Amino acid sequence: MYAIVEMKGQQMKVEAGKKLFINRIAETEKGATVEFDKVLFVDNDGKFMVGAPTVNGAKVVCEVLDNECRGKKILVFHKKRRKGYKKMNGHRQDLTNLLVKEIVLA
Repeated sequence: MYAIVEMKGQQMKVEAGKKLFINRIAETEKGATVEFDKVLFVDNDGKFMVGAPTVNGAKVVCEVLDNECRGKKILVFHKKRRKGYKKMNGHRQDLTNLLVKEIVLA
């Protein structure tokens, strides 16, 4: 069984027992349980449930493994040719590491 869920503005494919990284959830601590109810699609062994826009009664239960993760460094480079202008910036996104416990259908 898997589901497509909207978490913090991103759509992700989740399965029970999988680990995933999403944008940081500020109000959580390590070991806390988080529920996401914006389930857009569910595949239950060949039985498809498509939401309009969400599947009624479906939710994904996750456990917070770590709330202090950082993503890979992304380099942003600006240049204007023939003008001598170059600028380099870097950015690392704050992430939350989640473990998907179960997908609940009502």
